[in-house]
Amino acid sequence: MNTAIANALAFKAKLKAEQQVIIEAFKEKPRAEVLLKDLCRCVDQNLSEIWKSFKFPKEVSLVAVGGYGRGELFPYSDVDVLILLATAPDKELKEKLESLVQVLWDIGLDIGHSIRTVDECMIEAAADITVKTALLEARLIAGSRNNFRDLKARYDEAMHPQQFFQAKLLELHQRHVKYEDTPYSLEPNCKESPGGLRDLQVILWVAKAAKLGDSWAELAARGLITATEAHQLKRNERAFKDIRIRLHIQAKRREDRLVFDLQNAIAATFGFETTESRRASEYLMQRYYWAAKAVTQLNTILLQNIEAVLFPLPHQAQAINERFNEVNGLIDIADEEVFEKKPSAMLEIFLLLSQHANLKGMTAKTLRALWHARNLIDAEFRHDIFNRAAFLQILQSPRGITHVLRSMNQTSILGRYLPNFRRIVGQMQHDLFHAYTVDQHILMVVRNLRRFTMTEHAHEYPFCSQLMANFNQPWVLYIAALFHDIAKGRNGDHSTLGMADARKFCYDHGISRDNTELVIFLVQQHLTMSQVAQKQDLSDPDVIQNFAKIVKDERHLTALYLLTVCDIRGTSPKVWNAWKGKLLEDLYKMTLRVLGGEAPSTDRELKNRQEEALKALRLVGIENDAHIKLWEQLDIVYFLRHDASDIAWQTRVLHDKINSPTPVVKCRLAPIGEGLQVTVYLRDQADLFARICNYFDGKNFGILDAKIHTTKDGYALDTFLVTEPAFASNYRDIITLIEHELAEVLAKQSPLTTPNQGRLSRLSRNFPLVPTVELRPDDKGQYFLLSISANDKNGLLYSVASVLAKYKINLHTAKIMTLGERVEDVFLVDGAALHNPKNQIQFESELLDALRI
Repeated sequence: MNTAIANALAFKAKLKAEQQVIIEAFKEKPRAEVLLKDLCRCVDQNLSEIWKSFKFPKEVSLVAVGGYGRGELFPYSDVDVLILLATAPDKELKEKLESLVQVLWDIGLDIGHSIRTVDECMIEAAADITVKTALLEARLIAGSRNNFRDLKARYDEAMHPQQFFQAKLLELHQRHVKYEDTPYSLEPNCKESPGGLRDLQVILWVAKAAKLGDSWAELAARGLITATEAHQLKRNERAFKDIRIRLHIQAKRREDRLVFDLQNAIAATFGFETTESRRASEYLMQRYYWAAKAVTQLNTILLQNIEAVLFPLPHQAQAINERFNEVNGLIDIADEEVFEKKPSAMLEIFLLLSQHANLKGMTAKTLRALWHARNLIDAEFRHDIFNRAAFLQILQSPRGITHVLRSMNQTSILGRYLPNFRRIVGQMQHDLFHAYTVDQHILMVVRNLRRFTMTEHAHEYPFCSQLMANFNQPWVLYIAALFHDIAKGRNGDHSTLGMADARKFCYDHGISRDNTELVIFLVQQHLTMSQVAQKQDLSDPDVIQNFAKIVKDERHLTALYLLTVCDIRGTSPKVWNAWKGKLLEDLYKMTLRVLGGEAPSTDRELKNRQEEALKALRLVGIENDAHIKLWEQLDIVYFLRHDASDIAWQTRVLHDKINSPTPVVKCRLAPIGEGLQVTVYLRDQADLFARICNYFDGKNFGILDAKIHTTKDGYALDTFLVTEPAFASNYRDIITLIEHELAEVLAKQSPLTTPNQGRLSRLSRNFPLVPTVELRPDDKGQYFLLSISANDKNGLLYSVASVLAKYKINLHTAKIMTLGERVEDVFLVDGAALHNPKNQIQFESELLDALRI
């Protein structure tokens, strides 16, 4: 046998034996920190020994990076190393380095390696946040200490804590979207899922980069968290590390997911046993979910406090009422003991969040106080008529319900107010389609129902959006959603048991008899429609007739259909498909005909708008069929997003120009009585949105609203509401100017100009907002929803449009909202850059920079 091979095999056996001793010691006495450090020390020693045998030049260094650089090594984790050079290697050194890497693989290490000079490290770190993060925890193993010091000095000098924080926060949000923004999937990734190890590491990374501390104790010493919170974080971090170690050992490979196959085995290593009512794995997973929930809560507090240090804002409070203030867009308690003095404020604060669009969350101080006061919600609190009224008002709010309910669950307020809901927090569902715990599934169903009321989501399920637009009192559906699975895990039919809970809730909260009956019906029958649609023959008239007898009338049918769609969609991203959707829709339409109602092939609101538009067209002498060709090119989303007067006006000016080879620009005084309405119609072109915004920016026009639409045959039909003080006095001349100039600009496709740095208003300067960017795929995975929030200023929309253009992001629809001095914009977009995680983070970072200017 070749000597080199024999040596590698001997080294491999030695390394494996040493690692096994450490693992066996852990099995005897499980101490996560000890195992992680011992495995790291073992690999350090073996790498140093191999390094010495190669006799590399003295200026070469072997550096541990990533988790290995942090001094932690899980049983089957990658061993990430950097071979650091002073200068580019010659041929001889290259061959020697290749031999080293081969040996490291041969001895059984899962090596992740890079070979770079200090200059190359700095270039890569500047271009890639992953590399920058890995180098943050770099540690010298062997070789040149001077070379390593040079790297650390240059790295520290180049570190920009604010930019690093921003990039890591975007990366965190991107990762959370990947995991559906919940730690409560039934097979969570203990490393990557929200509330897991990676979230804890992000905190320590940004704190280390900002020189705020390297440990929970140091962060507590800086006042960023309390000593108790630091202890909780350390304890939960240790618990997650322990689980991950056991996963690796049990799977005999790198495995970070608590998959069903391993859950019971892992539970057994913790001493959990299966009982008559619950599996051992359920005890384990509920502990995991509660830990992840605590981490998520504490991370919110810590990130907010670190952001306040890195991006200081003037602390100027505006009173909301005697108990609460607004501080930089967050709600803040006016008194440290407000919840103790007035426990009902624990519901009031969530009601305020749903009522005030400018409030985006709670301050760290408020979150902490709410968390500690939650135990004050008792039977007396729940029987208080004012508290019951407040909770019902939350469900009846026109906005923010999903966010508020999730926040109430995260802070344990929801479970305290609804004790039966608390029983299902973190409760697993052992079936083939639910991907979330019961509580998260319920909140997902509520979210899905809410989306049917929001025009920016109308493209996802247009038929459901049509029905919801006509449904009276949609909050009744939210109550049904809250209770439809609340009795899961009890001994008995959860639909029947849930009816009793729902009935009591409705009675206690003074809900009308008709609405109470509907809620009870929906809880009892929430599985019926999917069972009929998927398991029975819809061509059999008796099947439809029997189902019609169950639902009795159109309101019950529509409510059950909407809840069923949302329930199926809320089980797992993989469960819903177009086939199921068609079955349910067919059942709905056939049953409606049996009930004697009108088959809703189009939404009544849609019909009303079209009829109103046609009446308006006839008043101005347009022929009866003049609208047909244009309307055939427009989908439901267009009609849902435009008023009847807009539809009539655009039809009047475009019906004879639908194939126009040149841009068509038409303006009129806006029907709302302020500003001009500008419609642009032309064959869609690259950067069109940016070009239009560029033109308005050059004219110093403020954009109050924009509706972007693309027709079926590829024409852009965009409408803008623009304003400028001079409009009132000479609007005719301005209309003529815009129609001529903008059409000319779009025909020439001139290069985009650099966005102007618009000035903030005095109010915005005194009450600045931290801009936010949120990017997530829509439910169909076809487009992305881009949401931005920032202080308003001239040229802001063009700045955003320029970034979209730079990254070749295609814009399909846009909802531009200006709320006083605040903008809340939602864009439906797609583009290749959005499917590359690194490019996506760069895009979001640049967008944030544009919003901060």
